[in-house]
Amino acid sequence: MRRQSRMPRTQFGLSLGVSVCLIFACAWTLNANEPPPQVSKDGLQLQKQTKQRLVYLKPGATFSQYNRVAILECYVEFRKNWARDYNSEHVELENQVTDSDIQRMKSALSAEFRKVFVNELTKGGYQVVDTAAPDVLVLRPALVNVDATAPDLMSANMERTVVRSAGQMTLYLELWDSTTNTILARVMDAEADQEPFAQPANRVTNTAAADSILKNWADELRGHLDAVRGKTKTP
Repeated sequence: MRRQSRMPRTQFGLSLGVSVCLIFACAWTLNANEPPPQVSKDGLQLQKQTKQRLVYLKPGATFSQYNRVAILECYVEFRKNWARDYNSEHVELENQVTDSDIQRMKSALSAEFRKVFVNELTKGGYQVVDTAAPDVLVLRPALVNVDATAPDLMSANMERTVVRSAGQMTLYLELWDSTTNTILARVMDAEADQEPFAQPANRVTNTAAADSILKNWADELRGHLDAVRGKTKTP
């Protein structure tokens, strides 16, 4: 019989604070010219390093036992001084970013992360649950350094905004074992939206751009889980 323990979806007994992960992710971004540590403070070893991506792995960690996932609430943080910089370029009051705008966009992006990851992982046969069990892998995500080129402020002027890129963001993702509360891996990946041609900026195009980046991340995770379990990836 499979052992299960029901736990709050946003907790799972994890003790590492979000602020710690933000410090780590932002430090990597701000000090991109400095080499990252080969071994993190929590004992993870650097496996991959590129200009956009870092991957750390717990020595001896295996993932073939996981066929279900739990997804904690995605924390979202904009690039430092993003609102100030944006407002300095848009002097009209109706085009200024407010605190309520930022909170609304954070909530929307967090919800979009969950929707896309649930959809892609479910298509791959991975059940998304809110219980701890030996076959449940916990995803602990954050989207940091979010930089929106033309945020949706529900202004008529936005309909006349044309951009080549909706913006960029960095994924900070930790993978944990749900029963032992052990961190197994940490990934940081910075991605930007790039369109071949300029296009209008609005809620639809911004969401589509975010979904495209999120889907790529979800598909890559799904592909890695499929590979370690010897499973052929479904379309």
